[in-house]
Amino acid sequence: MTEKTASKYLVNLEKNFAHENPALLRSIKIFHDLDQIEYDLGLIEQDETTASKNSWSPIVSFIGGNSTAKARFLNSYLGDNQANSGIQASTHKFTVLLQSSQTNLATLPGTALDVDPRYPFYQISKKMEQLQKGEGDKVNSHLELKALNSERLKGKLFIDSPNLGAIPESPVNSMLLKHMIENSDLILIFTDIFGSTSPLLEEVIQHIETHQDSNKFVFLIDEPIAAINPSKTNEIILSWQRKLAAMNITTGQFIIAPSQQNSITAQTKVDFSEIDQRMGNVSLDRTYRILNSLEKNIRDIEDVVFPEVRKGITLWKERVNLTSLIVLSFIATLAVFAEIETGILEVLIDPIIGPIVLVTLTAILIPTHILISKLHAKFIINKLNERQKELHLMENLGNLFEKNLTFLRMLLPIQESIAWNKKTKANLTVLSEKTKDLVQSLNDIFGSYDETNYAPSKPEENHPSYLDFSKLK
Repeated sequence: MTEKTASKYLVNLEKNFAHENPALLRSIKIFHDLDQIEYDLGLIEQDETTASKNSWSPIVSFIGGNSTAKARFLNSYLGDNQANSGIQASTHKFTVLLQSSQTNLATLPGTALDVDPRYPFYQISKKMEQLQKGEGDKVNSHLELKALNSERLKGKLFIDSPNLGAIPESPVNSMLLKHMIENSDLILIFTDIFGSTSPLLEEVIQHIETHQDSNKFVFLIDEPIAAINPSKTNEIILSWQRKLAAMNITTGQFIIAPSQQNSITAQTKVDFSEIDQRMGNVSLDRTYRILNSLEKNIRDIEDVVFPEVRKGITLWKERVNLTSLIVLSFIATLAVFAEIETGILEVLIDPIIGPIVLVTLTAILIPTHILISKLHAKFIINKLNERQKELHLMENLGNLFEKNLTFLRMLLPIQESIAWNKKTKANLTVLSEKTKDLVQSLNDIFGSYDETNYAPSKPEENHPSYLDFSKLK
């Protein structure tokens, strides 16, 4: 077994969380152990890591309709100086907003997101290219990065999605929307999106239904009447709860969006306390999301990777056996004709010549079967590579399949992967248990939360199993 060195991605994560988040720091060791297993199976390369499947930054996303509610909220929430930041309702791009120490707004192209593993759209161009030929080169027309000087962006990333009515339905837009929802820790949805119907809206509703148990959705109701008459607040919220329940959306927090009408020149400060309270939990939500992702990555090896390879092996065996049967049928047909013409059967039952003929025939059929197996294996590998793209898997299914191309496995009717053995199962079980223990320890910490309890302690004192990746070569 070749030892896999820690990827640059994991080394950078180790540096970022060395003194910030003990739970995530300890999870990095488990990610590295998982990478070692996948590397041994041929699923990933030396500098790849399964930890890069998800962004490790706390992510808050915004989804709005055709009104200006979302743009007004963002401009007001991020600060008066962001009023002319370019966060406009007509944007057609997914815009990632991050904190900057610079006073001036900086807008960077989508490629800045595509090549940086710290951001939620890392290597998204590959998925875009798989969906539509040529779209991978158009990442700048779909994404952008804006650096703002706003205190509320510290320690987190915002994703401002295009207004649903402003972008056309396409496989790429659908994929980006799904990717954003799946990787977000908190999603603020403005209820104006439910004012019209569109295919993208239907997709959003489906994604909400799928993830509504995750407690990540907040529905913001942009209703001026509530600001004028606070007694109407409960009535308005109940009305929207009934509307969304009719769409099978039964969970999520409902908040009347703070009034931003003329907020820039208003004498009284806009009350964002309820929003800030949810924002304050985003870092904790991020930690659970990463640990859940780790557990899912472990399960996917058994539930997704090996079943796909197993299907490939089954199809491979069927095709090889059918081809070999055709070859044997052809030989049998020739033998029948030879018997009719020359009476060769008498020669075959000869105690000396018969075994020689049988050995010669076997010496021809076995290499032929091996050759047929290798030829069909090439088609199966291509099929698995296509399946890998369809499932958006990092893991190389073709490489895992190739481990089964041994002499005995090409001859024997074995359909289980050679790599799915007791050792692999035991290693995955150990990592799964470690991840569950880590989640439990995190629950224990926040079950009795106070400032002293949450204060990060030195890893070498409380976590002796911590691996310093920066020292690995």
